[in-house]
Amino acid sequence: MAATYITMAELRALLNITGITLYSDASVEEVCQASEDILKKYLWFNQYSASRQKLESGVAYLYFDNPTGLYVGETIVITNAGSKYNGSKTIASIPDPYSITYTVSGQSTDEPIHAIKPPALVSAVTHIDYATVPAVREAAAALATTIWQARQAPGASVTTIDGFIASPYQLGNTLIAKVRGLIAPYMSPNSMVG
Repeated sequence: MAATYITMAELRALLNITGITLYSDASVEEVCQASEDILKKYLWFNQYSASRQKLESGVAYLYFDNPTGLYVGETIVITNAGSKYNGSKTIASIPDPYSITYTVSGQSTDEPIHAIKPPALVSAVTHIDYATVPAVREAAAALATTIWQARQAPGASVTTIDGFIASPYQLGNTLIAKVRGLIAPYMSPNSMVG
């Protein structure tokens, strides 16, 4: 799927490489997608990590380490839980704040409770489209520009005419610090740990 926080056409225009065939569309799109992927790790989405699961009489149970804000009848999308559990599902019950159940059709073999490594991702509706938020789009543009420049400069750093290297590796741990002020109102508390 094409990046939406900054599009390939927008990045080409920003870098002034529109019409230059030296840089393939795939290469430019890869940079756009990388900047979006980085930002998504810091933004707040209506998502939860399920750490354990079981299947009992056609009913799947997902267990969470933290309480969720999910409700009965809500449609969720489950990924990384295994083919039996994955997909768009409707929550049938919430036995406690740390678990949900939903129906799994065509599965007759029960499975005892077991860990999911890495945890499954349970996504509910997010009520904001970050691709329409100007601050997030600017952050994506800044990240994409930095990634592009790191690809083009030898050693992935910028050297001035007198040989001074303004900063070490451009894609280091300070990359997100460049845009943290732009995305601060939208940052997930989960991204601030560590």
